[in-house]
Amino acid sequence: MRIGAIARERACYTVTMAMSLSESRMWCLLAYLAAMFVGAVVWWFAPVASPFWRMAWADVAATLVVFGFSRGLNNTSIYDPYWSVAPVPMAAGWSALPAAVHGDALRQLVVVVLVAIWGARLTLNWLDRWRGNRHEDWRYVDIRAKVGRGYWLVSLFGLHLFPTLMVLLNLSNVYLALVVGRRPFGGLDALATVVTVVGIWCETVADRQLRDFVARNRDAAAFLEDGLWSVSRHPNYFGELCFWWGICFFAMAAAPHEWWGLAGPIAMTSMFWFVSIPLIDNHMLKKRPRYRQHMSLVSRLVPWLPEAPPPLGKSPR
Repeated sequence: MRIGAIARERACYTVTMAMSLSESRMWCLLAYLAAMFVGAVVWWFAPVASPFWRMAWADVAATLVVFGFSRGLNNTSIYDPYWSVAPVPMAAGWSALPAAVHGDALRQLVVVVLVAIWGARLTLNWLDRWRGNRHEDWRYVDIRAKVGRGYWLVSLFGLHLFPTLMVLLNLSNVYLALVVGRRPFGGLDALATVVTVVGIWCETVADRQLRDFVARNRDAAAFLEDGLWSVSRHPNYFGELCFWWGICFFAMAAAPHEWWGLAGPIAMTSMFWFVSIPLIDNHMLKKRPRYRQHMSLVSRLVPWLPEAPPPLGKSPR
């Protein structure tokens, strides 16, 4: 009964908010321009001296603006590109600080360029997949059905603020690499560059392969088993983690005594391993019976890494 009521409520609301793809993108652009403006104001007037915490205040304020648009448009997917959009101006802002003049110029250039490439690619990939305001990620739809009237409270804290804080925790390594660190560019920076570039490449190829599969596939029970997806069930997540671990290596190279920077990629890896991957695997099992056999043959995350994944539920009948 609850699922039906929620579906009817959303259907009625969607009729009033029906808009074309171009109109949806305009609203999304307006949301992010407003978020950027509010973030800049908060950065300027934040009652803290630390550049990192000033940026944190601005980041949370911008997230709240995007949440307001998500609520107004009744679509949490409005927030999805924030994951990749926000880090770019944040990295650029830190690199322009007077304190950053004491850091290594080559490392600063490499980090800012890599963050910009990663952010632009991920954002364009989202734009390519998003079908407008009528389209909302299936995970959000499932949560709506489970929590009912409390959905927007869950969306605020679990689907907006939590990802923002998760990315902010990882961006602390960008801050360490650009502003805090003083050591010259060296071997660990070279390793960090390779790991980060591999991560961006892996995400790019995995997303392209998935996009091509979705475009040509007509079998609802089929799933992608070719290319990178034949050696990892989630190569896009593997690429994302490589990116953040690479950023962490830059921080370790610049400021080797700041070990707390490890908290970011460890938290990100834990989130993917214990939450995101099981959620998607269970979703796949419900609709694709053969996926359980696929799970026993293909690594959960790291390509070619043999493993015996834990059972994720009963086999669909």
